[in-house]
Amino acid sequence: MSEVLAVGLPAVAVLFSHASSWFSLVSALSACAVLPLRHRWPRLVVVLCVPAFVGGLGWAPGVVALYAFGRARPHYRWQVAALLVVLVAAVVPVLVQQSLGPAAILLTVSFVLFGAGAPVALGALVTTRHQLTDSLRQLREATEAELAAKAETARAEERARIAREIHDAVGHQVTLIAVESAALAATSEEPATQESAGRLRALAKQALDEMRTTLGLAGDRNPASACVRAIPDLVTRAGASGLDVRLDVEVDEREVFTPGVERAAFRVVQEALTNASKHAPGARVGVRVDVTGGSLRVSVVNSVADGKPVDIGSGGSGLEGLSERVQMAGGRLDAGPAADGGFELVALLPRGPR
Repeated sequence: MSEVLAVGLPAVAVLFSHASSWFSLVSALSACAVLPLRHRWPRLVVVLCVPAFVGGLGWAPGVVALYAFGRARPHYRWQVAALLVVLVAAVVPVLVQQSLGPAAILLTVSFVLFGAGAPVALGALVTTRHQLTDSLRQLREATEAELAAKAETARAEERARIAREIHDAVGHQVTLIAVESAALAATSEEPATQESAGRLRALAKQALDEMRTTLGLAGDRNPASACVRAIPDLVTRAGASGLDVRLDVEVDEREVFTPGVERAAFRVVQEALTNASKHAPGARVGVRVDVTGGSLRVSVVNSVADGKPVDIGSGGSGLEGLSERVQMAGGRLDAGPAADGGFELVALLPRGPR
């Protein structure tokens, strides 16, 4: 609509003006016809409007062309050159056809300079305003990004500080457990005690490694242990501690999962085995890991312990935290009583990236 007005209004003004000759009318209408090109070639359009200024009817399309010329923000030399060309084209025919005194000549020159310079100045002012607005917006965005970066840096430093404190406090105690276990295994003469002490030392060392990995303090020394391929070792350790557990894994060794899915699957089995040993001592536990369709399915089912319903407890938050971990990996966790009165924990995790 604005384009129609920018071209149509000058054309209407030319048609309703008093044309002194066919040259004036044709040159003015030609100038109106080339106005749509002003967005891409503003200098060319100004040049094409010069004959219309010579004919005397070029002010209507010329103002539009000069405004677009100013919006393009050319070098000041081009602006001066355009004003001089328009001045010569508009004033010389008047001086040739009419006999004017010095005052009239000065008034004519002033009118032409103002009529041609005002659109150029207005266009340059509008463009400058837009550029200033964009600069202020970019500055505001940069300031907000800087503040967000500072806040994130502060949070990262606080997390690092908390991680170091947890590592120093908990790691010290876990290390003492490992040392005491090694000393017990070395001083005891009973094979069962030595085996239990060695297993306790291995569990303490693994707990320390996993804590360092979780806190981001392991570096490259500790490979990722919480993964699908580590589930058999986890089940083996649980069985060695006295838990009646069976494992069924139907996952191709070449199968690749995202790190988040790997850790979530490992934690599901770990939490389920921990709950089974706490709340259903003596129960049989079945762990199954397979790929169903586009999902990695991890299920842990424990039977009734000594004929008593399984007490899953209500005071802990392990299942809630585990559900959040599975959801963060893009999966779903279902937990509840099994058909035989036991307890069942099933996690469906995405096979590929989220």
